[in-house]
Amino acid sequence: MKKLNLLFISVLSMSTIYAQDISDALKYSQNEIQGTARFRALSGAFGALGGDMSAVSLNPAGSVVFSQSHASFTGSNSSIDNTTRYFNGLVSSSDSNFTINQGGVAFVFANHDQRSPWKKFALSFNYERTNNHYDNWYARGLNTNDEVFVNDNNEVLSPANSIAGYFFLSADGKRLADISVLPGESITDAYRAIGDSFGFSHQQAFLGYESFILDPEVDDDENTSYFANVEPGFFDHNYAYIATGYNGKMTFNLATQYEDKLSLGINLNSHFINYNRTTILEEDNNNGSIVDYIDFKNNLSTRGVGFSFQLGGILRLTPEFRAGLVYDSPTWYSIDEETTQFIDTNELANQGFDPINPNVVNVYPRYRLQSPSKITGSLAYIFAKQGLISFDYSKKNYSKTKFKPTSDPFFADQNQIMNDILTDASTYRVGAEYKIQQISLRGGYRFEESPYADGVTIGDLTGYSVGIGINFGNTKLDITYDEAERSFATPLYSFGLIDTASIDQKNSNITLSLAFNI
Repeated sequence: MKKLNLLFISVLSMSTIYAQDISDALKYSQNEIQGTARFRALSGAFGALGGDMSAVSLNPAGSVVFSQSHASFTGSNSSIDNTTRYFNGLVSSSDSNFTINQGGVAFVFANHDQRSPWKKFALSFNYERTNNHYDNWYARGLNTNDEVFVNDNNEVLSPANSIAGYFFLSADGKRLADISVLPGESITDAYRAIGDSFGFSHQQAFLGYESFILDPEVDDDENTSYFANVEPGFFDHNYAYIATGYNGKMTFNLATQYEDKLSLGINLNSHFINYNRTTILEEDNNNGSIVDYIDFKNNLSTRGVGFSFQLGGILRLTPEFRAGLVYDSPTWYSIDEETTQFIDTNELANQGFDPINPNVVNVYPRYRLQSPSKITGSLAYIFAKQGLISFDYSKKNYSKTKFKPTSDPFFADQNQIMNDILTDASTYRVGAEYKIQQISLRGGYRFEESPYADGVTIGDLTGYSVGIGINFGNTKLDITYDEAERSFATPLYSFGLIDTASIDQKNSNITLSLAFNI
C-alpha cells in the first residue's frame, strides 16, 4: 500500500473562488479543421492558395485570389467514436451531430486605374466554427490503485483511489464551522453562503462532510483535521463525461493585390465560446466502509467572447509557385462560468436524509484567458489548370496560454503549471487537387503534435481527407469525408481521485458546401 504525503498534496486543494480547469483553457485555445468542404478535403493546407472562404479565414490575403465576388455555405455531420480503458474496464461509445458550420461572402473590386500597381481589393465576411465540443465518453472499471493519504503519525485518513480523496483534500485544513450547516440553516442556504464567503474548495468540503463521506477528528468548530468514512481497498467506478457546444469565429477581412506578385490582407476576428459539460461518478465498494456508495454529479456552463487579428500575405514566386505567411495574434477571451452540483451516498439514506441537491447556480467572477499566437508558413504549386499540391506548416507555443489577471495568486499558479506541462506544437498539412473537366478530385493529410510536454495527456493527432467537387459554372458543389485520430489520458478529477481514463478517439465528418459567384 503506497502512502501519500498529506502536506505536499494538500496544496492542490487550496481555497479559491475559482473553478477553472487547465484542460478547459487548452480546449478553448485549440482549433480543429472546420469550414468548407474544399478546405477540409485538402486537410486545411490552404495558406498559399486562397480562393476559398475558409482559406480567407486561414490567410487573410486569400480573398483577392477570387476572380469575382463569391459566397459559400457549409453543413457538416460530425461523428465521434471513443474507446475508453479504465483499469480492467473497456467501453466504446459513439455520438454524432449535424451543424451549419460555415457561411461567408467576399466582395471583389477591380481597380480600373491602369497606372496603379494595386490591381484588386476585397472585402469579406465569414462565420466559421473553429472547435466542436460535442463529446461523450464513459469509463467503467475496478480501481485497484492502493495509494492512501496519511497523517504525520502514519495513520490512514482516506484512500486515494476513491472520490473520498477529492473531498478529503478539499476539507483538510479548513475549520469545521466553515464547511457545515449552521443551526436553523438549510442545505441550500449553507451551500450558497459558503460559496459566497469562501469559494469553490470550501463547497467541496461541505459536500463531503454533509454527505457523511468525511468526519472531523474532533467534533469542534475549530477542528481542521478530517478522515474519510471510506475504507481503503478496491472501488467500482462508473464515470460519464457528456459535453456539448462549440467555439466560433466571425471574421471581417480586408485584402489587396499588388501587381501580379503579392497579395496582402488583415482579418479582425470576433470569437465566442459556448460550452456545457456534465460529469457523473458512481462509486461502489465492498471494503466494510460506512459509506459504500457515492453518486457525484457536476455541471459546468461556459460562455465567452474574444478578439484576435491575423496578418497574411501570398507571394507569387513564379506563375506556378506560391508562398504564404500568416501571423495569428493571441486570442483575448473574457469568460463567464456557472456550475451546479449534486451528491448522494448510502449513509444519507441510512440517516433518513435526501440526496444533497442544493439547487444553487454558482456564478464565478468573470476572468480572462489569453491563448497563444501562431505562425503559419505555406507553399503551393499550381499545375496550370489541371491541379495543385499545397503544404502548410504552423507552430504554436501552448505554454504561453495565460489566465488573467496574472497578479491573481491562483491564476499565477495555474499559469506556472501550464508553462511547465505544455509545450510548442507543430502542425503539418498537405493537400492536393486534380481536375478532370468539371470534376475535382481532392485529398489531404495532417499531423498535429501534442500540446503537452509528456505527449500522453493529449497525444499526437493524425488525419486524412478525401473529397470531390463539381463545377456547374457559377455554382460549385463540394463534398468531403475527413477523419482524425488522437489518444488522451484524462484524470477523472484534478486532485484526489486522479487515476486516468485512456481514450482512443476517432472523429469523422461528412461535409457539404454550396459555393457560387455573385
